[in-house]
Amino acid sequence: MSPARKTTVFTVIAVATAVTAALAGCSSTGSTDSPGGTATSSAASQVAITLNAGGSGDSCDLSTTTAKAGPVTFTITNKTSTAITEVELLSAGRILGEKENLAPGLGAVSFTSTLGGGRYQIYCPGAEKETTAFTVTGKAAAAPKGGVQGLLKQGTTGYATYVAGVLTNMTTAVDNLQTAVDSGDLAKAKAAYALARPFYERIESDVDGFVLPGFKATDNAGNLDYLIDMRASNLDDAVGWHGFHAVERDLYGTGAITDGTKQLAAELTSNVGKLNALAEKLTYKPEDLANGAAGLLEEVQSEKIKGEEEAFSHLDLIDFAANVEGAKQAFAFLEPGMKKIDPDLTKTVNTQFAAVATLLEKYQDPSAAGGYVTYTPELRATDAGTLSQAVQALQDPLSKIAEKVATAR
Repeated sequence: MSPARKTTVFTVIAVATAVTAALAGCSSTGSTDSPGGTATSSAASQVAITLNAGGSGDSCDLSTTTAKAGPVTFTITNKTSTAITEVELLSAGRILGEKENLAPGLGAVSFTSTLGGGRYQIYCPGAEKETTAFTVTGKAAAAPKGGVQGLLKQGTTGYATYVAGVLTNMTTAVDNLQTAVDSGDLAKAKAAYALARPFYERIESDVDGFVLPGFKATDNAGNLDYLIDMRASNLDDAVGWHGFHAVERDLYGTGAITDGTKQLAAELTSNVGKLNALAEKLTYKPEDLANGAAGLLEEVQSEKIKGEEEAFSHLDLIDFAANVEGAKQAFAFLEPGMKKIDPDLTKTVNTQFAAVATLLEKYQDPSAAGGYVTYTPELRATDAGTLSQAVQALQDPLSKIAEKVATAR
């Protein structure tokens, strides 16, 4: 079975507790020595999560589904699962902590989050049971304080932490892709490519404006978005092929790993590292989150639904889902403020996100690379219209949010 990844937006979550902005600032620790989750701190509750392959489906097992309020360390060991490559801690649709790029047989890894009393979820995409309820007992998380502007500011701070986490995980996934390409194993490289693709698509609208020193903004030779994510449809002949889709062309188009492919993969690793360094100090205004979410849905409409993004691999639905997830995360961090500004619009946006999620579920395939069926020309011919209509129904109300948060008092 190939590694599969399904995105958080496809899990409907009911949460009884308010989430503080501090939850978005979860700290992450390095690997631990004990797969059983030996305490890394006497003050932190310990939860061991074990991933295993199984006959009817891979499992994501927790040593306990409860913890006391305060610091909680989640230690994850992937023993034999190839279908599960990440574990996330969720509340109110927000990703509060996660570990990705989990390969079977590697050492245990952990992250620690400080949690108030309430209900949370452990989400393991690709598992037979993907979502497990997790309860924190004791004092409930304090409701966010302040007026609308305070809530929106807390949201932008939390979103910045989310983007930083995505960039870190993208760096690891692209490193894995380069290692697979360097090995010369075509099947392994294709699997690594499918797993690496979603990261950039989740945050593209936030990080697509960086230009390397010494270049003009109009020069694609120094434009990191071009160098990382150029497509056949926007090829600049003067600059040539670079980035993800140059590697995709070789893996899926010509079906061979050459010395040139290895050079392209190494260049991609280098450019992703440069992007990470440039973007690590990004800050956001509330309207940036709203505009970014709308921009990601425009990416879906202009590229993914047309099949232009993954012209050789036809993995467009992976990118589609990642764009939607990124938009959902941006909205989730604005939601506490939006509930005060316009509760009806907030409800409408949530309803339309759920509708897109339900529609995309029909295309999920845990046995496929990246967790989705290939978006073949035949599938595009029959389903593109329905997908486009669902995204448009979400895009219309979502496009109204930027002005509302920018002018809120």
